[in-house]
Amino acid sequence: MATIMMVIMIGLLLLGFPMMVPLITGAVVGFVMMFDGFGQMGTFVQQMMGGIRPASLIAVPMFILAADIMTRGQSADRLINMVMSFIGHVKGGLAISTAASCTLFGAVSGSTQATVVAVGSPLRPKMLKAGYSDPFTLALIINSSDIAFLIPPSIGMIIYGVISETSIAELFIAGIGPGLLILVMFSLYCLFYAYKNNVPTEEKATWGQRMVSIREALWPLFFPVIIVGGIYGGIFSPTEAAAVCVLYAFLLEFVVFRSLKLADVYKIAKSTGLITAVVFILVGVGNGFSWIISFAQIPQTILEAVGVNEAGPVGVLVAICVAFFIACMFVDPIVVILVLTPIFAPAIEATGLDPVLVGVLITLQVAIGSATPPFGCDIFTAIAIFKRPYMEVIRGTPPFIFMLVAAAGLIIAFPDIALFLRDVAFRD
Repeated sequence: MATIMMVIMIGLLLLGFPMMVPLITGAVVGFVMMFDGFGQMGTFVQQMMGGIRPASLIAVPMFILAADIMTRGQSADRLINMVMSFIGHVKGGLAISTAASCTLFGAVSGSTQATVVAVGSPLRPKMLKAGYSDPFTLALIINSSDIAFLIPPSIGMIIYGVISETSIAELFIAGIGPGLLILVMFSLYCLFYAYKNNVPTEEKATWGQRMVSIREALWPLFFPVIIVGGIYGGIFSPTEAAAVCVLYAFLLEFVVFRSLKLADVYKIAKSTGLITAVVFILVGVGNGFSWIISFAQIPQTILEAVGVNEAGPVGVLVAICVAFFIACMFVDPIVVILVLTPIFAPAIEATGLDPVLVGVLITLQVAIGSATPPFGCDIFTAIAIFKRPYMEVIRGTPPFIFMLVAAAGLIIAFPDIALFLRDVAFRD
């Protein structure tokens, strides 16, 4: 049954169908084979509806809406200008500023694709003018945007938390350490690249200009304070934090900055609605698919066949990293989380692994796969936004992929990179 389901899904993907079509077709075929017909299809529909029922999922459209408002407004530009004023003049400073801006905007939006658009659009022309090659510039933007998957708020972490019943608040806090580690690694590489290629530096900003940039970016900088501080301080839950972010983004862009008008609300709501619909369809179908493969004990069969259950905690973590990394090279990250998380759930439980550590590693692998050829989703976002050929977009990615994989290895070897802040925040 599992083989037939996978053949159908892969075949439909190769024929160019949207991801939801192969997923639901494979699930329906599996259901029919398992229950000998369509007589109990209502059960499958109930499982699909159950997938989108958790209240925690309300945070997803909220964060998407907040990100859309800020992307169309001035928040991204103000954050970029602040970072540039402080480190734009050092060797490799423009590239480091790009990575840091992606991290900051990730702490505001939680979306890699929104980060590619918001940060990449204004900074790519500046980097090209400064002497950076386009393949390096594109690779830096695409891979730095992946930090948004780790820095809270993270839509990927919300989906994983709902599927695995893991605390989303703990996942958010645990993602900060790995996100900052990757930023440091990328910054060192940018420094090396700039010296190797003798890239000229930018003009140094005066302290007066820096103070102005800080003042202009002060309001957007309150987004991570609201999210992390509010959750850490027990003021509100991650879902409530998402709602507060929407209100704050609306007031900031429509009232304080006056960068948007009421006429823009329709466009923003339409964009958010379309993205949310796709996400929730995938979540619902993914939950039905996961229920079918779990009912048929396919995960146990697969794990026993490859020997994961006997591999021990480190072996399970490595297997998880490899599986998610490869899967996200071909399939949408949300679908990968929905399908593979239940498959590895028995091994995670059997080895006693911390689900928060597992969630951070899964989120990191999803981020890596999203920027990795052949079909990483951020690659095609960059192609659409920057209108560059596929080979040019992926040419500079290998060093960044190597650093991201190295970061995953460091987290496996030293779990406190992810768990230290979580333990400080949530453990007595």
